[in-house]
Amino acid sequence: MELAGIMAQTGPNKTLNYFFETTVLPTPLSWYAHHIPTWILRLTTVFALVSEILLPFLFFVPVRSVRITGFVIQLFLQIAVYLTGNFNFLNLLITTMLITLLDDQFFFGKSRKNNESVIPGVFSALINIIFHGAIVYGVIVFYNIKFTGTQIEASVGFTRDQFNSIAKTGLLYSTYLGLASLGFTVARAIASCFLDANNKFLQKLLSFLSTIFFSLIAATIFFASTVPLSSLHAATNTTISPNVRMVYNRLSKLHIVNQYGLFDKITGINGRPEIIIEGSNNVEGPWVEYNFLYKPGNVNNSLPFVAPYSPRLDWQMWWSAQSTYSNEPWLLSLVHRLLSGNPEVLALLDRHSCPFIEKPPKYIRGVLYTYKYTPWSQRWQSAWWKREKVGEYFPVFSKDSAVLQDTLKARNLLPTVSKQKVHPIWKQVLDSIRMVASQLEATLLMWSVFTAGCAIITTTTKNK
Repeated sequence: MELAGIMAQTGPNKTLNYFFETTVLPTPLSWYAHHIPTWILRLTTVFALVSEILLPFLFFVPVRSVRITGFVIQLFLQIAVYLTGNFNFLNLLITTMLITLLDDQFFFGKSRKNNESVIPGVFSALINIIFHGAIVYGVIVFYNIKFTGTQIEASVGFTRDQFNSIAKTGLLYSTYLGLASLGFTVARAIASCFLDANNKFLQKLLSFLSTIFFSLIAATIFFASTVPLSSLHAATNTTISPNVRMVYNRLSKLHIVNQYGLFDKITGINGRPEIIIEGSNNVEGPWVEYNFLYKPGNVNNSLPFVAPYSPRLDWQMWWSAQSTYSNEPWLLSLVHRLLSGNPEVLALLDRHSCPFIEKPPKYIRGVLYTYKYTPWSQRWQSAWWKREKVGEYFPVFSKDSAVLQDTLKARNLLPTVSKQKVHPIWKQVLDSIRMVASQLEATLLMWSVFTAGCAIITTTTKNK
């Protein structure tokens, strides 16, 4: 979260003025969020930045109420992000990690005993109020938040150089804070191994060894995670030990520790670029569009909720629109398969509106458009988008086009026949699974499995 927040803070304070329109795969609610008044969007931008950059430090505070408040704030942020953008399983993954901020009392609601003092609870609440009150005051000062009658104005009250200086100091001290918190947790766990009077010596020894084992794993992951965190600033990046960087490089292959920075700049300020693939049986036209399932195409189509399912093709089309087709060789491979009428590729598109299901077109071309949401005044009309043609994205290709064939050969992207033979029984089983699974919408299938898993966990816990 901190990595994403720092990436966003380096952009303008109007991030959310463009975010909902330019996000990779918008949801039906993105259109409405885009038309929220500008002053509210600016306040929401401030809330998101503070939640991602500053509030995660409170996760290390050894006060229960502070951690639970942090959980509630971050959960609200993740729900808001999920409702306004399809980011695959990202929100579920972050929410799963946030659950570690909770304890058994939160889930099982253990009541306070009659002879138990209320002082610790009052002290915890007071600490919570002081911490978050100080943060609110700092936000008001540093973002110049002012009340002007019916609106609340917010603007960045510090320069880029000042932010870089704060980020440098914050990254350094966040590492120290995390290390101190980890050390405190490990020390408390080791102490509990020997102070438990109910355990015998052998049990205490086994508990101690298991604690040391998991503590070493936690320490390894912690030190490896400092590499992507420190890379956010040149000054802190040079402080990483070569041994720690070596550990990070080895763990990165297992995707245990990763550098997350999806959007390092705000794109689409003047509209989102979209590639429209068109097919025809005549080079002079008429040209008919291929419609995708989850990305903008037909201006009258709203986009569905698809997370946590990850439509890889639609995501890659967004990234390709930010570049040129010469830098996206996979796109020409897609064109070749569409010209070949590959059924596996056609299954990734909107088959109901595709005129080339039975027979592929002779020619395909790519056209670049700029898409923008329709204004609020047209909310009762059928169109969700308005678009303007920019020009050609890639030229007209036929299946036997020399340029297409040479490009795919040079990059080893031409389809080849596998030399490995598949056992007919396995092929039949896999084809049957694919046929059954393809009858269900991907998002519905994912949420069904997720809901069933949550139900099993909940009922199992209650039975215990």
